[in-house]
Amino acid sequence: MLSIPEALLASGAMIVVIYGCRALPFLFLSNRKEPAFLAFLERYMPAIAMTIMALSAYTAIRWNEAPHGIPELAAGALVVILHIWKRNALVSIIGGTLFYMALGRIM
Repeated sequence: MLSIPEALLASGAMIVVIYGCRALPFLFLSNRKEPAFLAFLERYMPAIAMTIMALSAYTAIRWNEAPHGIPELAAGALVVILHIWKRNALVSIIGGTLFYMALGRIM
């Protein structure tokens, strides 16, 4: 267990490190044109991260046990349909999650 002075020192060190990590990009890039690589990351990284998270959800499916991945695949299909129809990520995610939870209770 940390003493009070040790905890305060550790908290202060964490504040400095976190603030530094957040401030350094602004200090280095404030007077320069944004590199093409950062523009690429800014544009495509959210979609890449969401795709990886969505696909990783299918790794735990037990294909040889009932219900053989039907709730996961049906909810994933609903998310795609809702997103194409409404073009709203929040509606797609909430709709797919609720549908998956309902199918999980039924099956």
